[in-house]
Order: sequence, then structure tokens, then C-alpha cells
Amino acid sequence: MSTDLNWFKSSYSGDQGGNCVEVASSPDSVHVRDSKDTALPSLSVSPDAWGAFIEAV
Repeated sequence: MSTDLNWFKSSYSGDQGGNCVEVASSPDSVHVRDSKDTALPSLSVSPDAWGAFIEAV
């Protein structure tokens, strides 16, 4: 499933690598993965949980 998603990095992420994550959304979940190793499994959370996380940070 995660290969069919439109992944993106934050506009705050630089081009030097580092500690970046990529995010993709689908109707029922938000997916998060390590941008340095996209072959690893992604973390999936509900849109409500993602919204609460974003609001908290």
C-alpha cells in the first residue's frame, strides 16, 4: 500500500540529509517513514491522531 502513496518531505527539510521524515496521507490514515531508508515499514496513524500530534508540536 505505501508504494502507491504520494510521499513528501517538509519544506523545512534541507538537502543535506539528516533527520527527515516523509509523510503521505490516504482517506483513512496518515503514513510516516524515514526519508533515509524508505524501504523500512512506515508508521500509520489515524488522521485525528496525526492532527493531535501536529497541534502538540
